[in-house]
Amino acid sequence: MTDSFSNLSLAEPLARAVAEMGYESMTPIQAQAIPVVLTGKDVMGAAQTGTGKTAAFSLPLLQRLLKYENTSTSPARHPVRALVLLPTRELADQVAQQIKLYAKYTQMRSAVVFGGMDMKPQTLELKRGVEILVATPGRLLDHIEAKNAVLNQVEYVVLDEADRMLDIGFLPDLQRILSFLPKQRTTLLFSATFSPEIKRLAGSYLQDPITIEVARPNETASTVEQRFYSAQDDDKRRVVKAVLKERGIKQAFIFVNSKLGCARLARSLEREGLVTAALHGDKSQDERLKALEAFKKCEVDLLVCTDVAARGLDIKDVPAVFNFDVPFNAEDYVHRIGRTGRAGASGLAVTLVSPSDMRLVADIEKLIKTKLQVENYPLEEERSRANLSEGRREERRDDRREERRPERGFERRREEENPRDRRSSFRPAQVSRDPFFEKPYEAPNMEQAASASWEASPKTTASRTGISANIKPKRKVAALFKSGE
Repeated sequence: MTDSFSNLSLAEPLARAVAEMGYESMTPIQAQAIPVVLTGKDVMGAAQTGTGKTAAFSLPLLQRLLKYENTSTSPARHPVRALVLLPTRELADQVAQQIKLYAKYTQMRSAVVFGGMDMKPQTLELKRGVEILVATPGRLLDHIEAKNAVLNQVEYVVLDEADRMLDIGFLPDLQRILSFLPKQRTTLLFSATFSPEIKRLAGSYLQDPITIEVARPNETASTVEQRFYSAQDDDKRRVVKAVLKERGIKQAFIFVNSKLGCARLARSLEREGLVTAALHGDKSQDERLKALEAFKKCEVDLLVCTDVAARGLDIKDVPAVFNFDVPFNAEDYVHRIGRTGRAGASGLAVTLVSPSDMRLVADIEKLIKTKLQVENYPLEEERSRANLSEGRREERRDDRREERRPERGFERRREEENPRDRRSSFRPAQVSRDPFFEKPYEAPNMEQAASASWEASPKTTASRTGISANIKPKRKVAALFKSGE
């Protein structure tokens, strides 16, 4: 078993392409998997992300398919002989580009089909004939139902990132696709983690597979420095900016758990002067590819994304990954931090932990079998100093307000010097009083009451006229007509 690509018995076109890409030494998964795949046996491979699984299955497949190489333009001479299934569009596009580079000097045709794009260009490419088809399960089923893809001559099947496909819910689609394939075939299953579901899948569709494990299952790369910082939700953006400034980091992935949170965080960071792009499932495929390409070209500093970008994306020299949200699934943590520290380079993985995330951190500890320490970032001390200085500024503002009110200060000093002179500012309204009601009670004089004028005058009047004084006499009015006598 060799450790150099030059020592492999690859065909000249493949060896030339590998040399142009700068490949010299094989990674552990490549050194163990390539010789086995060249023999045509089923393989169940487990390796950390970023260790070169794509080359581990692509190069031996191309080597074994070179016997079908031809220059004919007839689609019948170029049936699908190798099928590579992947969980996400970005990963499918990346693997297809790698295969094209490996097959650069051969006559082998390859194509990629995935959702979010128009089916017509994909249909035209499939109709011309391809030997290697890279696809996501959903879109491949669409082409199978439309009779654009015929899989009855497939000899090799690759299930890459199989655990992710099961997490997404692709198991029924995988079962339907595998039912269209010949029974006699070579099946290669590659995954960063081995779960009981993966083992059951392998038991159903692989025949006496050779298991290749180059690292302990669910182990994180030793080149990645892992940091866990305690931070409230309102402080997480400040911690990200502080770490970027402290470490001098120019580019980084920032992972969040939701599409809405991804869009909001990208907008917030953009407003704070950071060149940011968002990548999540609600984006169109064209927008997703443009954001990814801009990040690869270093035109974007921060790529805020959901777990759609956590698997298999190979972007070189990304120095850091931030878990803005602790992932709900502990296995996703392994994949997220695998975006940095690739190909032996060093990387930094920072996870921001709120008080409600401690259970998720415990799940990660259990998975990677490592004790994790949640630290307090110095941002807390800076915030305390900021609060203290704000309190002092508030005191100075209060002092200035008091200086602008000299009369109130004068009244306060006068009251302190003469406490007896303190008076309430409340003054009740003055009420006018009738003097009659202020007099003391006096008993009535009976003699004066007997000779009261109001009793005497009516009596005299009544005696003269014979009519009560309380009855007013009728008023005499001139008549228009005289009454008849």
